[in-house]
Amino acid sequence: MEFFRNTNIDFLGKKWYFLTFSLIFSVAGVLSMAFWHGIPLGVDFRGGTLVYVKYAHTPDPSAIHDEIERAGLKNARVQRYGQAANNEVLIALDIQETSEQALDKGKNQILQSLESHATPGKQDLNNSSSLAIKNYLLEKDPLHLGSSSDANARYTAIAQSIVDYRDKTNGGVLSSIDELKTAADPAVVASLQENYFVSDFGIRNVEIVGPQVGQQLRKQAILATLYSLAGMLIYLGLRFEWIYGVAAVLTVFHDTLITVGAFSLLNWEISLTVIAAILTLIGYSNNDTIVVFDRIRENIKLLRRENLADIVNKSINQTLSRTILTAGLTFLTVLALFLFGGEVLHAFSFALVIGILIGTYSSIAIAAPILVAYQEWRAGRGKRPLAMPVRTGNASQPKEKVKA
Repeated sequence: MEFFRNTNIDFLGKKWYFLTFSLIFSVAGVLSMAFWHGIPLGVDFRGGTLVYVKYAHTPDPSAIHDEIERAGLKNARVQRYGQAANNEVLIALDIQETSEQALDKGKNQILQSLESHATPGKQDLNNSSSLAIKNYLLEKDPLHLGSSSDANARYTAIAQSIVDYRDKTNGGVLSSIDELKTAADPAVVASLQENYFVSDFGIRNVEIVGPQVGQQLRKQAILATLYSLAGMLIYLGLRFEWIYGVAAVLTVFHDTLITVGAFSLLNWEISLTVIAAILTLIGYSNNDTIVVFDRIRENIKLLRRENLADIVNKSINQTLSRTILTAGLTFLTVLALFLFGGEVLHAFSFALVIGILIGTYSSIAIAAPILVAYQEWRAGRGKRPLAMPVRTGNASQPKEKVKA
């Protein structure tokens, strides 16, 4: 199946337009990383505390962030996660201790900042533990059990049933204490109404990533990227010639720079899943570049009387249909993942969307012009271009390569 037949597009003739496009996006990304947002590393890399919060209504991340800022918590990041209907947000704090006290500290700081409109003197039922509820019921004794031996066990069971109803049946957040009438004795519910209120949110979980773990993950992510680039350089240098490998690595670096720059411009965090996406696009871009390079190498042997620029243009046109088919279908897949995959996969799929677009573009607009520019530079110095066979009077008998 082919979309195009016998196309004759002068891609190299438009190389300055391509270069301008790449420079604009590359420079914008570099400026953002250097002066504006930096490289927005996620908690996976910088370390910190993650607080997962469930809301009874659709949350507004900007309003939540403002409340946290007013409470004195600086550099906090708030983002939606999970399905939109779940009304869940993830709050990242810069608390990097790894003790149990740090878990409570992060939770309490979020509670204090988000409960700025709490009812004075009352406790929040949506953020109370079963132990706190049990102790309250033991003190108030709404069932008049007195100091009997089974009072502790009875109120422990009641408190646990209330928490289970809140977390398992109601998704973690109660809209009203009256909802408990189906899960607890009316006397217990009436007692809770005296000293409890329900906020519009509940803290579901608190996690900590230590600074040492974050630093180690950051180092491993950088090494993984560098190793992949080095592996491609060696493979292409052996499979083709070194200039092909250098052109492919420069192209992949171009793709990675624009992708990371896009995250910096949007101030989206780069997490481990984003690194996985970047490594994926490195392989994808390299594969597409190899297809073009392989056709160039074949045509160099067949069209030895034509100049390299014409051969490269012809090669790109010959592989254009294959490129559109492969890239188009892959792009539609990751676009669907970006649009419908949910907040958890949002950054990962966005990196793939950008990477596939830029990776396909760069194989045509960056890698091939680098190859031609290098060969022209060698020719200008009076050296035989490495990628070209020696021209002879008998085209069917190519001589061996002459070293520069």
